[in-house]
Amino acid sequence: MSKAAAAPRSRTAAAPPLLRQVVARLGTALGVLFAVATIAFLLVRLSGDPVTQLLPPDATAAQEHTLRAQLGLDRPLLAQYGDYLWGLLHFDLGDSLVHGRPVAEVLAERLPATLELALGAMVITLLVAIPAGIYAAMRRGRAGDTSVMTAVLLGQSTPPFWIGILLILVFSVQLKALPASGYGTFAHLVLPAITLAVYSVAVIARLLRSSLIDVLGSDHIRTARAKGLSPGKVVIAHGLRNAALPTVTVIGLEFGGLLGGAILTEQVFSWPGIGRLTVEAISHRDFPMVQAAVLFFAAAFVLVNLLVDLSYSFLDPRVRAQR
Repeated sequence: MSKAAAAPRSRTAAAPPLLRQVVARLGTALGVLFAVATIAFLLVRLSGDPVTQLLPPDATAAQEHTLRAQLGLDRPLLAQYGDYLWGLLHFDLGDSLVHGRPVAEVLAERLPATLELALGAMVITLLVAIPAGIYAAMRRGRAGDTSVMTAVLLGQSTPPFWIGILLILVFSVQLKALPASGYGTFAHLVLPAITLAVYSVAVIARLLRSSLIDVLGSDHIRTARAKGLSPGKVVIAHGLRNAALPTVTVIGLEFGGLLGGAILTEQVFSWPGIGRLTVEAISHRDFPMVQAAVLFFAAAFVLVNLLVDLSYSFLDPRVRAQR
């Protein structure tokens, strides 16, 4: 009777702290997004007047005044800011100055390409970084570890756009094996995804190696080895689970970074995603589009960070016990 009644009470008592944590994280996320939206609003207006970009060079002052009034840019900055926040509260991102359509529609058209690129890069990252980190940790101080760490250092030090150009020269120009630009097939995805994944592979492999080395020196790992378990089973069954928390954190943050880091990669490979759209919007001073794109990248990063934070409770019982 007492044991049966105690279990439901413990589960019920555990729910409110988790709920409070979710509410607190959501409040923080909204505060961050509000700050990002405000900064984006102010910075784009420091870049210049979009009217001069939309009208021909021989436009008259009267034409400029008329277009500025149509776009609402003749109103005080505080009034424009109020309209912008009011639109955000109603999920209205405004109309693109260049495309002449709602910003949300244009972003929705470009979103699949960006997600495809980011997911492709993340798949490559996990397929390469996790085995590389495990291999380096199991061969600490040996030639294999040195080789992996050298590759990691090069991956973290090399600019992604330079890697993209190098891949185009080798696989597209010389070998003619893969297309240098475009979108629509798996072949078009290979080079941009590799370019975007290189830095994340280096970061995750390095962290996983460090975490595994710390875990493999603990008492319960020595106990598992004393029981006669193979080195591979010790690492996979015992080491990875304990090294998962920091690694999952970085994986989540890197995925958010892949979405934002796709800007240069999409530009190099003419990939029709939100990153390339952002560059075009900046060059044309398309205020609503730039604001929406910056807010999208910030929201994606904040959401991934929130999910990673909440996943701690499922990955580490000690974290769950503290909550």
